[in-house]
Amino acid sequence: MAIEREDSARGITTVVIPAAGMGTRFLPATKTVPKELLPVVDTPGIELIAEEAASVGARRLAVITAPDKQEVMRHFEAFPQLVETLDARGKDEQVSKVKRANQLIHPVAVEQEKPLGLGHAVGLAEEVLGEDEDSFAVMLPDDIVLPATVMAEMARVRADLGGSVLCAFEVPREQTYNYGVFDVEDTADPAVKKVVGMVEKPAVEDAPSNLVATGRYLLDRKIFDALRRIKPGKGGELQLTDAIELLIEEGEPVHVVVHKGKRHDLGNPGGYIPANVDFGLRDEKYGPTLYKAIKQIMAEYEAEHGLS
Repeated sequence: MAIEREDSARGITTVVIPAAGMGTRFLPATKTVPKELLPVVDTPGIELIAEEAASVGARRLAVITAPDKQEVMRHFEAFPQLVETLDARGKDEQVSKVKRANQLIHPVAVEQEKPLGLGHAVGLAEEVLGEDEDSFAVMLPDDIVLPATVMAEMARVRADLGGSVLCAFEVPREQTYNYGVFDVEDTADPAVKKVVGMVEKPAVEDAPSNLVATGRYLLDRKIFDALRRIKPGKGGELQLTDAIELLIEEGEPVHVVVHKGKRHDLGNPGGYIPANVDFGLRDEKYGPTLYKAIKQIMAEYEAEHGLS
C-alpha cells in the first residue's frame, strides 16, 4: 500500500513505539493478546501508529517490547502462506490487508527486560539510531491523534525553533489532574507555546495551564544524556517528563504544538470502546449499519433507564 509522505517531516527517520507494558487494564483479554494488537474495527492499534509514522516519512519503527510479547513484531511479517491461500480464493481485499503492515515501515525490536518507565524505554532506542539522526519521534500506541498530521507540524516547529517539540491538547481545567500539564509562554504563533515547566498530575488548583501532554514527542538527541542523569522515581522508574524538565532547566528549547483535532485513548476500555465506535461509524463498509444499530441500542437503553 502506497503511503503519502509529508515532505516537511522527512527529517524524522526513526519513530519509537514503547510497547512493553502488560496491558493490565484489558485483562483477561491481554493474557494472550498484546494490547497493541487489539483491533480498532479491523486494524490493530499499532498498525494505525505505524501508518502515521510512515506518513511523516519515517523509515524505521523501533518497537520497545518485552521478552514475552514477540507477537507484536510478528504482526509486521509477510505471512506468505496466508497471502497465497487468500489470493487463490480471489480474496483481493483481504490480501491487501494482510500485506499492509509488512509494507508500511521497517520494524526493529528493542527488548526491555523489565518495565522501568517510559524514560527507560525511550533511552533504549539510542542503540538503533543512526549517527546522523539528531532527533527522533516517540509515538505512544495508546494514543490515536486525529488528523494524523500533528507530527509533521511538530517537525516544522523544530526546524524553525530547534530543540524538542511535544504535542499538547486543551482539556477542561477540572480534568488536568489526570495528565502531565505544561507551564507555557506565548510565542508569535498562537498554536505554538514555549514550555517553561511541566507538572505531572497536579491538583486542579495547582495546574499551571489546561494544556496537557499526549503521546507524541519529537525529541532532540540530547534527551539520552538527560535520561542518564535523572534519578529513578517511584517503583524505580525513569520518567521521560523528568528528563524533559532537565533539558528545560538547562536552557534547551522545548515547545508544544497545541493540536485542535481529536484524541482517542486506546489504553483502557473506556477509551477503546468509543474509538471503535468513532472509526466504525466512518468506515464505508460498516458505518451505515453501525449507525442504525447504535440508534436502536440507545433507544432501548433510554427506555430501560427512563431517559426517553
